[in-house]
Amino acid sequence: MFKEFKEFAVRGNVIDLAVGVIIGAAFGKIVTSLVDDILMPPLGMLIGRVDFTNLFIDLSGGNYHSLEQAKEAGAPTINYGLFLNNVLSFLLVTFAVFLLVRWINRLRRQETPEAPVAKECPYCRSTIPVKATRCPNCTSQLAEAGASA
Repeated sequence: MFKEFKEFAVRGNVIDLAVGVIIGAAFGKIVTSLVDDILMPPLGMLIGRVDFTNLFIDLSGGNYHSLEQAKEAGAPTINYGLFLNNVLSFLLVTFAVFLLVRWINRLRRQETPEAPVAKECPYCRSTIPVKATRCPNCTSQLAEAGASA
């Protein structure tokens, strides 16, 4: 059983997945910091000096000036400011992953060139299918199927 587990764990896909999860967690922290520390403060200033982390609805009827005060008092709150931060983080992560996948797909397309579908007849110079063994235009016998002249 240990041998089977070792084979499973060392398989390329499992290692790739582990690396992806670790990088994803680190990337998530970077995006969260970008949203919370870089994007939201200027956006809050543009809207009217609003701190999104302190946007909440107090369900207890108390008068709390910050979300931290409401949490310390144990008041139930709807934290829509934190929700907005998380939505923006999600959109940024999704966009970044889209760009990454797009870039990887572009690299893959460059690595695997498409097989040619046509070739030139060495006798009459007309374009013929790659698999042709005889030219349909000049009826010449070609050396071998699939070879390009």
